[in-house]
Amino acid sequence: MNAPEPNPAPEKNDFIRQIVRDDLASGKHSRIRTRFPPEPNGYLHIGHAKSICLNFGIGREFGGLVNLRFDDTNPSKEDMEFVESIQEDVRWLGFEWDELRHASDYFEVFYRSAVKLIEDGKAYVCDLSAEEVREYRGTLTQPGRPSPYRERPVAENLDLFRRMRAGEFADGSRTLRAKIDMASGNINMRDPALYRIRKVAHQNTGDAWPIYPMYDYAHCISDALEGITHSLCTLEFEDHRPLYDWCVDNVDLPNHPELWQPLVEAGFDTPVAKPRQIEFSRLNINYTVMSKRKLLALVSDGLVAGWDDPRMPTLSGLRRRGYPPAALRLFADRIGISKQNSVIDFSVLENCVRDVLDAEAERRMAVLDPVKLVIENLPEGHAETLEFGNHPKNEAAGKRTVPFSREIWIEREDFMETPVKDFHRLVPGGEVRLRGVGIVKCVDVIKDGETVRELRGQLDLDSRPGMEGAKRKVKGTIHWVCAKAGVPAEVRLYDRLFTVADPDNDEDGKSYRDYLNPDSIRTVRAMLEPAACAAAPEQSFQFERSGYFTADRHDHRPDAPVFNRSVTLRDTWSAK
Repeated sequence: MNAPEPNPAPEKNDFIRQIVRDDLASGKHSRIRTRFPPEPNGYLHIGHAKSICLNFGIGREFGGLVNLRFDDTNPSKEDMEFVESIQEDVRWLGFEWDELRHASDYFEVFYRSAVKLIEDGKAYVCDLSAEEVREYRGTLTQPGRPSPYRERPVAENLDLFRRMRAGEFADGSRTLRAKIDMASGNINMRDPALYRIRKVAHQNTGDAWPIYPMYDYAHCISDALEGITHSLCTLEFEDHRPLYDWCVDNVDLPNHPELWQPLVEAGFDTPVAKPRQIEFSRLNINYTVMSKRKLLALVSDGLVAGWDDPRMPTLSGLRRRGYPPAALRLFADRIGISKQNSVIDFSVLENCVRDVLDAEAERRMAVLDPVKLVIENLPEGHAETLEFGNHPKNEAAGKRTVPFSREIWIEREDFMETPVKDFHRLVPGGEVRLRGVGIVKCVDVIKDGETVRELRGQLDLDSRPGMEGAKRKVKGTIHWVCAKAGVPAEVRLYDRLFTVADPDNDEDGKSYRDYLNPDSIRTVRAMLEPAACAAAPEQSFQFERSGYFTADRHDHRPDAPVFNRSVTLRDTWSAK
């Protein structure tokens, strides 16, 4: 069923979009270009969804171009599995890029640009170890000291850098550093490294390069090569912006086409221009961790069942859990874009899922913890077919048939032998309405010790739909599944992965591992109406009175159904 997204948002007017509008209105740009630049060293998570929706959303809204660029300058941590998953996730969110690029496409340009900086006296080869570089760098209150190699002659620097490129030196033995200002109040400007020696094969370039550019250097040159007009990144890069601008200005690609001639010869579109970096607050959401290091550890140490475990905040995990992409786009709209860091409550995301699935998901009946109810005043072998609407708010969704017989399954929690106050479901001698059937009275309880094994009831035949007795009031209505035609299914009841709002809090010597929720997954053997089992993988339903459930994208089969609980009908954590 193709239902519209709920509550379409009005025109967005955050500070970044206002900058774009002003730049277009002033003629500074005739067309904007943005990019989404992930490093392929892990799976994308919910925080990346905010950046994806921003970059691709702005491209759509203003008729601009958007590149997907893999900033693949650290091959020791990168893998083609991550490259493929990132592309799949972006498409799943509903976006398509204009060009697919890799920073590794530009390795020759980065190298030539570094040679230019050396020739201009703005970069030098340094022999300090990483520990010595930290020692020389100074502190926030004390200036740094110049490297003893800072004043090497240009010719010597060129010779050493070319020999670094030729693979003559050991890993980590030398770096190429920018010559900026060791007394700068911004530590990022204290002669940062531009290149390091790392003899690791690259997934795109193989063993061609024994040296690799640093992220801060490669990223801004890549933006300039692609003609990115607005380079959007999170606030932690705000202090890196002076270095971003220094590299762009000093390499000066627009006035040095010889640097990027290899791209032209290779057939790349190269609309070289000066980009502008703009920072916004990253997404912080409670009850989760989004550090790639911690997510990798969860997977590597077997604490979850993989990157797409439905408890993970990865996009592939949220997808497998059954979060629709429209819900993540709605979430991005609701949290907005600002420069103010804040923590978003996980319930905001869950409410977006509920809002989308309430509009989209057809209804089905499923009993997650079954106990049998035998309706004694129906004959043995009684069978009939009832008709139910697929969606209470959308008649266009049509109807389905649901089998009904003398024996049905009901939820164990819908019966209470000794009822508590305000319990309005089935009790001994009490009545309840069976959804779409009529009013049934519990007349007997059959037990094994303390466990209820079976209930016996009498159906008020005058209370069937369309009959006068159907108007009789009873306080409770419960759902059911036909015992004869119901289909057993594996249902995975997922919950939040952590028990505390801030699992990154390491006070008292604890770590995020100490806050893992032992009840974050519970698997039950449920009974489903037949129409639920015919679901395609990733099809979502509201299981009436239980929550929203999605057919597992990998494990579900009509003859062996597997459903994941995407979200409960109501927030169950606020009260906690």
